[in-house]
Amino acid sequence: MSNCLQNSPPQKKKATMANRQNPLRDGLRLKRTPQPSTLIILGATGDLTKRKLVPSLYSLYIDGFLPQDFRIVAFARRDKNDDIFRNDMRDALREYYGEIDDANRMNRFLSLIHYHRGDFNQPEPHVELAQLLGKLQDERGITGNRLFYLATPPSTYQAIINNLGAAQLNKSPSGWTRVIIEKPFGRDLGSAIELGKVVDSVLTEDQIYRIDHYLGKETVQNILVFRFANGIFEPIWNRRYIDHVQITVAETLGLEGRGNFFEETGITRDIVQNHALQLFCLFAMEPPAAIDSNAVRNEKVKVLQAVKQFRESDVDELVVRGQYAAGSLMGQQLPGYKEEEGVATDSATETYFAAKFFIDNWRWADVPFYIRAGKRLPKRVTEIAIHFKNAPLQMFSEKARSQVGSNVLALRIQPDEGISLRFDSKVPGPSSLIRPVTMDFRYGTSFGQKPPDAYERLLLDALLGDATLFTRSDENQMAWKLLDPIFNRWNQLGRIELPQYQIGAWGPTQADHLLRNDHREWRRL
Repeated sequence: MSNCLQNSPPQKKKATMANRQNPLRDGLRLKRTPQPSTLIILGATGDLTKRKLVPSLYSLYIDGFLPQDFRIVAFARRDKNDDIFRNDMRDALREYYGEIDDANRMNRFLSLIHYHRGDFNQPEPHVELAQLLGKLQDERGITGNRLFYLATPPSTYQAIINNLGAAQLNKSPSGWTRVIIEKPFGRDLGSAIELGKVVDSVLTEDQIYRIDHYLGKETVQNILVFRFANGIFEPIWNRRYIDHVQITVAETLGLEGRGNFFEETGITRDIVQNHALQLFCLFAMEPPAAIDSNAVRNEKVKVLQAVKQFRESDVDELVVRGQYAAGSLMGQQLPGYKEEEGVATDSATETYFAAKFFIDNWRWADVPFYIRAGKRLPKRVTEIAIHFKNAPLQMFSEKARSQVGSNVLALRIQPDEGISLRFDSKVPGPSSLIRPVTMDFRYGTSFGQKPPDAYERLLLDALLGDATLFTRSDENQMAWKLLDPIFNRWNQLGRIELPQYQIGAWGPTQADHLLRNDHREWRRL
């Protein structure tokens, strides 16, 4: 099951009336309607299905984005039937969707769901699944268009893909077949290539949708609009005007019962390889020829190809890792990482990562990109902060010059999605005091509505066959290639004692030194 659900507590979506506002309704109305199809969720009894997938599908249903001839087949190992699973999803909607204003409509949606029991590691249940899909197709007139969603642990991906191929579910004689695969896709470059070979032996690249829910967030998509639809920003989006860039992905949560899983991944594989590097690419990419899947993803790959590769000798100087130690957060005393269930007492798994990256191309030469990600930090926040170079200040007094800070443009991904610009202004009065001021844009206040859940957009795009917001194979492998020297160096060092930071702090002191050595400091959030 995807680990991304643990990054934030569930947010209930309040449904008030049938004509409730939804940005998807206006933003996607111009797209074609999805063709009649069936969504098959493998691992359907997990948290991802009840917390994200079913609530998002219900939202698409009540807003009229799902095709009229649509069915959902839940495939899992637990001993359930259609009625039991539908009741489970009814409870999930009440808990994670929010207020249900039309029980009859919810029941009509739930009637679209069918349950198929089986072990997705075994071939036979997939043959039986093919028979069930054929039966639904014959009895209910559903076309052969099929979207498979692997909401399962990554260790099952190879078996599932092979079993889909053996049961001839990798193709449909009367429609299309697509497969959504949750992150992480591999755990290093070698495993990503190996898994890619397995997938490529059964599916074509245009059938594969590697999902990263960050790319479905409205503010992430808005990076492209902000950069390329506004003429005032593109001329200064380069090394001449930007001093450095900070990308932060901070969580207040700890392991939330996932100690065994996190011990095998760490924050670098869990967050940096996908979420942080996706933001990095979207920020730094060149203008694509068009906003379509190939053009956008081509430019993202070019960014990763231009990143200066770490030599193993650079890792000690340019990369910082750490572990959280026991402390208090929001008045609650919490255990340190090594005291968490499922964590080894001598663990060298990092819960904090910070590093300095460079892009060796004309636009970004010599501009440092500082990326940090961590657990048990003071705030849950994801943002890109652009720090501009200071203007010449000779005309001002020495006292006034000491009060001037750099201009900062912050793109806030979550929470309080929006954009802020910090600049300096004179304090009213006879003195020459200078103080920073901020101009804020917030989605909620500017548009009167919260952005839709990321999974709504991504599920709809997969049904439409639009892969723009999904990760391509070469992009995924380039991200692993960039991080592999870091993993290799850490493996050489073995189980060493990592720098500690108290719960509620912004990471170990070594992370502060990473910027102070460059006469900079982390942005205070």
